[in-house]
Amino acid sequence: MAIARQLGPQFAELADDADANDRFVAANFATLKEAGLVEAGVPAELGGGGAEVAELAAMLRELARHCASTALAFAMHTHQVAIPAWRWKHQNAVAVEPLLKRVAGERILLLSSGGSDWIAGSGEAVKVDGGYRVSGRKVFTSGAATGNVLMTGAVLRGEDGSASVIHFGLPMSSPAVKIEETWRAMGMRGTGSNDVVIEDHFVPDAGVAVTRKSGEWHPLFQIIATIAFPLIYAVYLGVAENAREIAVEMAKKKRPGPHALRLAGEMDTALRAAQLAHRWMLEIVARNAPSADSVNEVMIGRTLVATHAIRAVELAMELAGGASFYRANGLERCFRDVQGARFHPLQAGPQAEYAGAMALGMPTATIF
Repeated sequence: MAIARQLGPQFAELADDADANDRFVAANFATLKEAGLVEAGVPAELGGGGAEVAELAAMLRELARHCASTALAFAMHTHQVAIPAWRWKHQNAVAVEPLLKRVAGERILLLSSGGSDWIAGSGEAVKVDGGYRVSGRKVFTSGAATGNVLMTGAVLRGEDGSASVIHFGLPMSSPAVKIEETWRAMGMRGTGSNDVVIEDHFVPDAGVAVTRKSGEWHPLFQIIATIAFPLIYAVYLGVAENAREIAVEMAKKKRPGPHALRLAGEMDTALRAAQLAHRWMLEIVARNAPSADSVNEVMIGRTLVATHAIRAVELAMELAGGASFYRANGLERCFRDVQGARFHPLQAGPQAEYAGAMALGMPTATIF
């Protein structure tokens, strides 16, 4: 947190340029490396900072107050570190040690393609001697330009029509990999979430970490969903908190009337709801028991954080008045950035169906 607070103002100075020009915040990532935050989530025994999920969430929340794009792109690396770190600590998963040691020793950056690699999987894998030939397009790959390894997967079709997903780390230095600059977005414009295109990359058998059934929840994804989303949604909470601070300062410059008082009160009430929901997500992580139930509780929290963070920013704009429409005041960017909270899985529809199935004792394996 001390490091995040120190770096925040520096990142804020670059945020306007990144947003206005769809420019990836590469300089900020170089600074994050130098500051030691890349390895913050690696267990201390393996050379890292030993930070727990709650500490990492607080770091991302603080960074988001200054530059949401930096925080969101960095959240994708952070959760890819936190997941194997949790497995190492709580499941004695020694297979993840080499990756974690590389993060700590070499400060490599891990990439995630988020929703495009969700439960169904994406891309195509073909079995060949000694491994697989993989092709595909991975969208929403935040920080693609600066990443070292993309944690991804591909779908393997069986002769009987079945589909499984193989998971592996893809070195971004592979000649089979190219980045297409497709990221021209409403908000979070500095995340550099471009497409990664894979054309006939060879994955050796030994490089496959997990093979699972496509289109169904797997214990690994219960771990991913439980740990990753409290980190990702810490960013959107930070955006809402930043919007609140901007709006309050703008409103204080005028003589607040009854309408402004009501807007300020509604804004803080919505923000508190988002904060409480996020605290609940972290409480679920602290149970150290990923399961269908933990997924349900984290995803309920995810929807509540999204709903109330978005509402808090809307109210912040109303409280600030017409001046909030000017880019120079920063609220307009908060409004655009926070909209991203709508789109990470589980989106509102599937999340409600999942929660309903849990409530009624029905299967959730194929709800995503």
